Amino acid sequence: MSPVARWRTAAVVFATLLVIVCLLLLPACCCVRSPRSTSSAPAMAIPPIGTAPLVIPPAAEQAGPTESFMRNVDFHIDETTVLRIHELRGQMFDKEHGKPLNFDDRRTFILRIFEATIGLQSPSLDNLMNRYVFGYPGAPLRAMSATFVGNKLRQEGIMHKVIDIPFTMMADVSATHDGWIRIHPTRIEICNLNGGALMKALGVTLEKMLDLSKAHGVRAEGNDLLLEPQVILPPPQIDGHLSEVRVEGDELVLHFTSPTVPAALTLPEPGARNTMYFRHGILRMGKLLMIDADMQVIDADPSDPFDFFIDRYNEQLVAGHDQNRLDYGLTVYMRDFKDLGKPLRTGERVK
Repeated sequence: MSPVARWRTAAVVFATLLVIVCLLLLPACCCVRSPRSTSSAPAMAIPPIGTAPLVIPPAAEQAGPTESFMRNVDFHIDETTVLRIHELRGQMFDKEHGKPLNFDDRRTFILRIFEATIGLQSPSLDNLMNRYVFGYPGAPLRAMSATFVGNKLRQEGIMHKVIDIPFTMMADVSATHDGWIRIHPTRIEICNLNGGALMKALGVTLEKMLDLSKAHGVRAEGNDLLLEPQVILPPPQIDGHLSEVRVEGDELVLHFTSPTVPAALTLPEPGARNTMYFRHGILRMGKLLMIDADMQVIDADPSDPFDFFIDRYNEQLVAGHDQNRLDYGLTVYMRDFKDLGKPLRTGERVK
C-alpha cells in the first residue's frame, strides 16, 4: 500500500472514531435530565351505570346508527386531553349489532367520521404522545413537548438509546395516502450539535435507532415518524380517513374526509354556536333509553367552545337543564366541564 493510501485509510478510521467518541460523550456535555417515571394514561372513569345490565327492546335489533353532528366542541379524551372539534359529521353505533349506543361506556361504540376538522393544541398533543403512544416503561421517546412555529412542529424530548439523549426537532407535518400523520424532521439538534449530520455520518436513522414494537399506533420510516390517528386515540374507536394535516396557529389541525357524505342534518336549533346533535338509532344515557333518538345538546355558555367530557356528562347535565320540544325531541343545555362547581357566567343559560 502506498503512503498516500495508508494516509487516507488512517484519516477515515480517525474520523469514524471521532464521531463515535462525540456520541459517547454527549451525556457529559449535555444537561441530561434525570429519568422520570413513565407518564401512563389515567384510568378510564366508566360510570357504574355504564356496565349495568339493561333490558333492550326488540326495536333495538332493527335500529340503525345514530347520525351525529358536532360544532365548536372540546371533546375530552380524559380530564386534561382534549380534541378541539371545529365541525364533525358522522355516525355513532355500538360495536355489537342489536345494542343501543351507550353514552355511559365509550369503550362499546364506534364514531365513524365522514367529514371533520379537529385541532390538537400543545398540551393535548403532549399528553397524547406521553400517555398513550409512549406511555409504557422503557419507551424509546419520553418527556415529549410540542410547540408550533409558523407551519412547522417543534418537538423536544428525550431519546433513550443505551443513554438518555435530549433532542430538539423541527418537522413538517402531512397526511400519507393511507391516512397516517407523517412527521418529517427538517432539523434535529442534540445538545446544540447537528444531530442529523452525526446520524448521517454513522449511517443510522430513527427507524434503526428506535424500538417501537411496544408503542401504540406509531412506526418509523427512515427519519420520519408516522402516527395512525385511529389507533393513537383511546376510546371511543374512530373510523375515518385522514386526508390533510397542517399546523395552523396554536393547533395541529387534522382534516377527515370520505368519498360519500350523508345529507346534512337539520338541527332543531340551527343557530346554536356550540352544539352536538344526535338523530335516529337508539341512545342510552343512564336510565334513559331514547328510541329514534332526537337530541340536541347546546352549550349553556356560548362565549367559548363547549367543553364536553363524555365520562362526566351526567354532572354537566345535572348542572344544566333540558326541555321537550313539540315534535317530541329533546333539547339539553349543559354547562362546560371546566365550569362545574364555579359561579354562573354572565349569559349562561341553565334554567
